[in-house]
Amino acid sequence: MIVIYFSKEKVMKLKYLIAAAAFLTSGAFAQNINISDGWVRATVQGQKATGAFMKITAIDQAKLIAGNSPAAGLVEIHEMKMVNDVMKMAALPNGLDLPAGKTVELKPGSYHIMLMDLKAPLAADSTVPVTLTFQDAKGHKTTQEMKLPVKSLATSSEHKH
Repeated sequence: MIVIYFSKEKVMKLKYLIAAAAFLTSGAFAQNINISDGWVRATVQGQKATGAFMKITAIDQAKLIAGNSPAAGLVEIHEMKMVNDVMKMAALPNGLDLPAGKTVELKPGSYHIMLMDLKAPLAADSTVPVTLTFQDAKGHKTTQEMKLPVKSLATSSEHKH
């Protein structure tokens, strides 16, 4: 058995290098996720939920696993699909797979981010802060913060939700 003793200074340097490597690794993963064309549908007085839509491209296999926003009490990843001639909407409790190199479009009538228990109406031409959490194939997590523009119902009328 070989025993190696390190000085206090070497232990501190080693801890620093490990922390720096972890930081750089998580930053590299964040750069592998591209989000474009994001927007949120405006709401009317009394409306407590709305959708957020965007295109997400992951360079490597990843998964969208969570979201949050100070504008909403609850943020979930949802899917709408036809089941026996009825449109059904449900949360994706295991997240949304993002295949490597393929753009996944979150759009009305399909995958989307649901902002629920809204704290106030979302007015057109404003922005909403949203943070999304992603996980890579190795289990590493990263978040991306963005401010999404709010579009009016008239502007987004071609996108039925």
